[in-house]
Amino acid sequence: MRTLDETDREILRLLLADARRPYSDIAERVDLSAPAVSDRVDRLREVGVIEGFTLRIDGDALSDGLSVLATLSVAPADADRVHEAVAAHERVEHAFLTADGEVTVAARVEEGTARDLVDDAVGLDAVRELSVRPIDAHEWSPAVGDADLAVECVECGNTVTAEGESARIDGTLYHFCCGSCRENFEQRFDRIEEGA
Repeated sequence: MRTLDETDREILRLLLADARRPYSDIAERVDLSAPAVSDRVDRLREVGVIEGFTLRIDGDALSDGLSVLATLSVAPADADRVHEAVAAHERVEHAFLTADGEVTVAARVEEGTARDLVDDAVGLDAVRELSVRPIDAHEWSPAVGDADLAVECVECGNTVTAEGESARIDGTLYHFCCGSCRENFEQRFDRIEEGA
């Protein structure tokens, strides 16, 4: 399995700056052909590095309420549920779950208060403490840096390195850390198919 090279990283940087950038423009900047860029983008999507292309809206340009940053202190057992619930709320732009179980959201509040948003999403009884601050400015700056692929082997869970293998089985691309993991997976897959 091929890992990320500097050309892949530069393609990611260019797409982060403008996801609508034409492949011909990217090709010119990375010294490849447009079809070669398209192939690389397809591969990055297939291995899960690129999850999709999204639209970012400037809420201030739409005058859609006040931007706030709300931090919810919740019981550790409720953290995942609360994070998922607030992340799904239509007024929440970003939702973060920290390792210590705190949930922080960036949201736009027009009618009512941030307290109403939290009550609507998860109920105030799930929140131990709520801190709400207005956001004066924000910037979203994802970075690629010198990142490499961190794909897990579907058989054993180890990280797949450049020595790993990929195989398309029944239309789905799977990644393996080694040939024996690929063989084990294929044999188990075949047994399941035979038994079906």
